[in-house]
Amino acid sequence: MHFYQDERVALFIDGSNLYATAKTLGFDIDYKRLLGYFRKRSRLIRAIYYTALLEDAEYSPIKPLIDWLDYNGYRVVTKPAKEFTDAMGRRKVKGNMDIELAVDVMQLADQLDHIVLFSGDGDFRSLVAAVQAKGRRVTVISTLTTRPAMIADDLRRQTDQFIDLSDLRDEIGRDPSERRERAPAPAPRESFEDFADI
Repeated sequence: MHFYQDERVALFIDGSNLYATAKTLGFDIDYKRLLGYFRKRSRLIRAIYYTALLEDAEYSPIKPLIDWLDYNGYRVVTKPAKEFTDAMGRRKVKGNMDIELAVDVMQLADQLDHIVLFSGDGDFRSLVAAVQAKGRRVTVISTLTTRPAMIADDLRRQTDQFIDLSDLRDEIGRDPSERRERAPAPAPRESFEDFADI
């Protein structure tokens, strides 16, 4: 993987997509280690995490993470999720943050050398092409190791560099013993997976 010490880098994290990818690979992201990893390899300018939140929920499983990120070097971008019932009568939650992420990438692109996108969503292919046309390098982080792969083939082909999240497990994964030491959290009313929009 190619990063340069003097390169101005920003991380754009599609929260629901990254969560689903890491969960499928069987590990949790340690967001402190993730920042440290990129700070060692580049001039990290921004790290932005995007997610939708249920407004009326008594307990949101993602709220503690959002609070931690907000106080520890990340900019957090949220919007209310939309709840609906599908044709089968199942409760669904939709919270797509693609537009917010794309607008931020385009606004910051002129101040960056390298954009790192944590998402496998094929909808970002045009965004990647647009910032490449401005002379910026783009790295996409997702995975090919699952069946089906969590990254769209056209996005992987468009990017300058693809990094499989499974290759970063030892660098940015949370130590499994940390999870066991914590007190169990109350059971959430909704699953975080409901927010995945892959």
